[in-house]
Amino acid sequence: MKQRDAVLLGAAAFLVAAIAVAGMKQGGKSNFLGNANDNAKAMIDQGRHTFRFDTYGDEAFWTDQLHIQQSVKTLSPGTALMLGLKVDSAALSPSTVQAIKHGMVNLNDPAVTLQLIKQNAVLGVVGTFNGSALTRVGFTCALCHSTVDNSVAPGIGNRIDGLANRDLNVGAIIATAPNLQPVVDLLRLAPQDESVTAQDVRNVLNSWGPGKFDAELFLDGKTSNPAQITNGITTATNISGAVLIPNALGLAGHNLHTWTGGWGTVTYWNAFVAVNELHGIGTFFDERFDDATQFPIAAAAKLGHVSVDPDSDRVTGKLAALHFYQLSLPSVQPRPGIDFNVAAAERGDELFSGKANCNSCHHEPLWTEPGWNQHSAEEMKIDSFEADRSPGHAYQTMTLAGVFVRERGLFMFPQNKGRFYHDGRFQTLMDVVNSYDARFNLGLTEQEKHDLVEYLKSL
Repeated sequence: MKQRDAVLLGAAAFLVAAIAVAGMKQGGKSNFLGNANDNAKAMIDQGRHTFRFDTYGDEAFWTDQLHIQQSVKTLSPGTALMLGLKVDSAALSPSTVQAIKHGMVNLNDPAVTLQLIKQNAVLGVVGTFNGSALTRVGFTCALCHSTVDNSVAPGIGNRIDGLANRDLNVGAIIATAPNLQPVVDLLRLAPQDESVTAQDVRNVLNSWGPGKFDAELFLDGKTSNPAQITNGITTATNISGAVLIPNALGLAGHNLHTWTGGWGTVTYWNAFVAVNELHGIGTFFDERFDDATQFPIAAAAKLGHVSVDPDSDRVTGKLAALHFYQLSLPSVQPRPGIDFNVAAAERGDELFSGKANCNSCHHEPLWTEPGWNQHSAEEMKIDSFEADRSPGHAYQTMTLAGVFVRERGLFMFPQNKGRFYHDGRFQTLMDVVNSYDARFNLGLTEQEKHDLVEYLKSL
């Protein structure tokens, strides 16, 4: 009897296992080993939502401290567009899109702006409403690192995630906040800024101009570059310390990605910006900020030691998917015969790897260096102001993919086209080539310079 029972139990166990296996084959899933395709899709979906709509709880700063919702309430659509804010046409009804195209929307009515925010149509701006009343405002990654294709009207069209908004006047927007005292208090931590006022802060913010942001200002308190900057056309001193907003696409395959070196990978910068720039609720660690000589504000405010309870952290758990989504965003691809001259680009290709020696740093096909992609200011033969504000005291070798977008002024106001290098000191790619030709004695002819520019536009 016992033997029979054992046989029956064994058969039953085998039958249960067989049913379980059959169930898995028929669509049941096991999470034990995971699935790369499913995981990738889930991370892209989550990362996209984080990038576009997650404020990380930064309303606690922008609303509760700076009261910026009060200035947003009075912002007309026309003024918002002039400040570089962008509207996603996919969030609008077809009738609204048609009304905009036919000039039937009142661009002087702040109520229209509020309605656009309520529809999640304004890139990077998230509002909380009580009925029709705006009560809270927060900002997301998309504010600076997305734009639109202007397919409906200037500043209104299909969203382009990851492409820097070269029209966005971040400083002017922040300067409208009614209460800048929290920023004043932070800047007063720097020895040279003990007497700074709210008006001083507004003056600095308004000096940045469109498409620029100065993340290091709140680490070292430096507002302008005292060096003499020569780009072959103009010479300037004491220009703003703000740098061009970098793209958040085309980042896969290389290491450092911000204008200056040594900060860290993409996900490092995401954590830093989410916690210390957007002022989201999260944790951030970097003991290099304890260096009071280089980072007097960060050291005094302990910005390298920001910690919140894991259950309250609204940043850390989202970094992986955000990183994955950004790495999935490809650079904009140039169109032969439209964005560049094919024959000239072919000649420029030989110059790029030969006489012009560009490939010594901008290695194909990454257009930056595999590995530790940074160089000192001395190597670059330029001033070290921005380099010395970074942990690496160097400039990062930027990828060149998609530079034709800026050269041609695509997806931006005509007055904001061009502007190359970290601070936009070179207005055109030809200015860049002329500078390298002079600095490194390349001996390029005018035709060779032209061909090299066409090749750069083809990347």
